[in-house]
Amino acid sequence: MPRAGGVAGAGGVGDTERIGLLGLGCNLGDRCARLQTAVHALPGIGVSVLASSSTYDTDPVGEVPAQPAFLNACLRVRTALPPLALLDAVKGLECELGREPGGARHGPRTIDIDVLLLGELELSHARMRLPHAQLLTRRFVLIPALELDLGLRTPGGARLADALAALPLDEGVRWAGPPLQLP
Repeated sequence: MPRAGGVAGAGGVGDTERIGLLGLGCNLGDRCARLQTAVHALPGIGVSVLASSSTYDTDPVGEVPAQPAFLNACLRVRTALPPLALLDAVKGLECELGREPGGARHGPRTIDIDVLLLGELELSHARMRLPHAQLLTRRFVLIPALELDLGLRTPGGARLADALAALPLDEGVRWAGPPLQLP
């Protein structure tokens, strides 16, 4: 199983193309339009969008529960960017699309793009973890991810469907609309 630890292999050039999973979220402004804008901008940063889940209206979770509901979706993507370069690219795109740097953790945001999976890579770095640290604990991520592929597993073999089945039903996730349009 390929592993990327520290910086070596995590941010270098020459990595092969990998299929990955991105999570999108927004709870300010025209939520669907903001997610759609992000989808159309991804090819400009070296990320091909292969498929989109439906959109889901979700209750806020985490440290700021008193805020508007989120709209979330997951994307299956392909990229040759190594993990840290991909992280930098999506964080840069968030800024271009109006996300203010800083702010409260789990607070309101115009756009959020998370790298959830990237091929079979596992990474533990100060700036990111692969798979994403909260991948197996968030219904708002698992439901759209499983819509794309019911058999999804982490590189370590954990089935996303099993993780979803084990979660309590207290996190509200409601179907909101069809998949986002591909670029």
